[in-house]
Amino acid sequence: MNASFALVSESDTARDPRGDFVDGERILNGAGDLLRQAELLLAQIQPSTYSTPVPAVFNASIGGHIRHCLDHFTSLLNGFDIGLIDYDHRERDPRVERDPSFALELTRALRADLNRLHPDLLDAPIAARCEVSYRRGDAPIARSSLGRELMYAIAHGIHHFALISVMATLQGVALPDGFGMAPSTLAHLRTRTATEGIAA
Repeated sequence: MNASFALVSESDTARDPRGDFVDGERILNGAGDLLRQAELLLAQIQPSTYSTPVPAVFNASIGGHIRHCLDHFTSLLNGFDIGLIDYDHRERDPRVERDPSFALELTRALRADLNRLHPDLLDAPIAARCEVSYRRGDAPIARSSLGRELMYAIAHGIHHFALISVMATLQGVALPDGFGMAPSTLAHLRTRTATEGIAA
C-alpha cells in the first residue's frame, strides 16, 4: 500500500500525515473569526432584507443560509456532549432565519461556547452522522475528531457565506471586508500582491 494512503491507528488520529499535532487553537480562532463575520452582518442588516427570498439564488434568503450554518455549529457542540454529531437532525429554528437579532444572539452564544473549549479537546475522538447517499437506507456514521468536524463546519460556513455575499450584493447590502472569502484565498491574494509589488 502506498504510504501516503496508509490508515492511521487510533492513537495517531490527533496527528497530521507529517506527525504534527492538530493546531486546536488555530481551528478555534478560525471558527471564532467566521462567527464574528456573521455577527457584523447580523448587527446591521434589516429584517426585511434578511428574510427576503432572492430569485437569482434558488429563491433562498440570507437568513436561511445563516440558519443553516449556525445549525451545523449547534449540532457540533450538542454532539460533543454525547459523542455523536448528527448533522441530519438539526434544530432548523425558523426564528433564526427570520429575525437577525435572534440570530445574532445565537451566534454570540455559539462563539462564547467555542471560546470556552480548550484547544486540546479538539483531539477528542467523536462520531459524525451525515446522509451522503441518494439511495434508501440509514445515514452513515464515521469516526472523526472534534477538530476535524469543526474544520468542516468552518469550511461549510465559508461556502455559504460566499453565497450570502452574492445575495447581499444583489440587495445592495454592504458587507464586511473579506466576507465569504476562504482564508486560503485571502492568503494567496496577499502573497500575489506582495510578489507583484516586488516585481514592480
